[in-house]
Amino acid sequence: MLVNLSFLSKKPTGITTYASNIFPYFELLNPKLLVAEAIPNYTCYDIPSNLTPDQGTLGHFRRLTWTEFQLPKIYKKLKSHLLFSPLPEAPLYANCRFVVMFHDLIPLRFPRRFSPLIPYNRYYIPQVLTQAQHIICNSQATAKDIINFYQIPISKITPILLAHDRNHFRFLNLPTCNYFLYIGRQDSYKNVHRLITAFAALPNCKEYELWLVGPSDRRYTPALQAQVEELSLTNQVKFLDYVPYKELPKIINGAIALVFPSLWEGFGLPVLEAMACGTPVITSNISSLPEVAGDAAILINPYNTGEITEAMQAVANNSNLRSHLSTQGIARANQFSWEKTGQATAEVLSRYL
Repeated sequence: MLVNLSFLSKKPTGITTYASNIFPYFELLNPKLLVAEAIPNYTCYDIPSNLTPDQGTLGHFRRLTWTEFQLPKIYKKLKSHLLFSPLPEAPLYANCRFVVMFHDLIPLRFPRRFSPLIPYNRYYIPQVLTQAQHIICNSQATAKDIINFYQIPISKITPILLAHDRNHFRFLNLPTCNYFLYIGRQDSYKNVHRLITAFAALPNCKEYELWLVGPSDRRYTPALQAQVEELSLTNQVKFLDYVPYKELPKIINGAIALVFPSLWEGFGLPVLEAMACGTPVITSNISSLPEVAGDAAILINPYNTGEITEAMQAVANNSNLRSHLSTQGIARANQFSWEKTGQATAEVLSRYL
């Protein structure tokens, strides 16, 4: 079986994190990894290194071209019987049998004008899903989207929840500091503008800070910075940009709460990672987020800034609530593991070998 890792990025994204954590559980399937840099202890096949999101739109275009024209040759040369792609990309009309992982339909739910992701999701991905032997996805919410947007039968889809690195994201028993935390991109569907509005409405917001962790984006960050200035919160709201993976647990552990009011998520890794650290979580009551949080977080209507403010105030002012959410969050996070995710994925793949 071939495992397509052509998209692996040096700055871990959700898809990179997912792929890196599940292929170690494919050992019994005798996997051959298609990678630009060999991974020790695995059988690897060398592919170009310029196919990743690190090269921007050009990297995506190169990868799709390579997938369509070079990958079928590799599949045939290695006499493969199945290709697994941890994202919904695979050779079309090429006699390659494949299973793909589908993460979310956000580009169609929240389309950006002139975005190349719209034709990619509207025309290319439906063909991939139609021709796939099977589709794995990361939540029941994503499975419903695949059915509703692409008319794929439910029998062809298996939702398998993701996980977190238990050795990395864990309770560190650090003192709670005076900041609320958001982790993620700054795209409009992430709802950061409403989070800032909600933070500004805290009666004593000058006593707190709001830390926004995630890469700055010239399409969205300037508007958010202007909003912060207009609300006179320049000293309270910190734009931390991309934070290295190794530093995240400490930042999460020190927060009053992770506030993650996204308008839609295929899964929502920051919610799970914060719960694993024992940090209280405030998140949305829609999409996959209730599947991840269960009863271990405060669920809010992400369109209602008043609800977000009330939840932040409750967590900040009530130490018993913080302690309860911390205990519940750790217990909830313990129900997830990459071992479960990897083994469930291997079981699906084994059916098609």
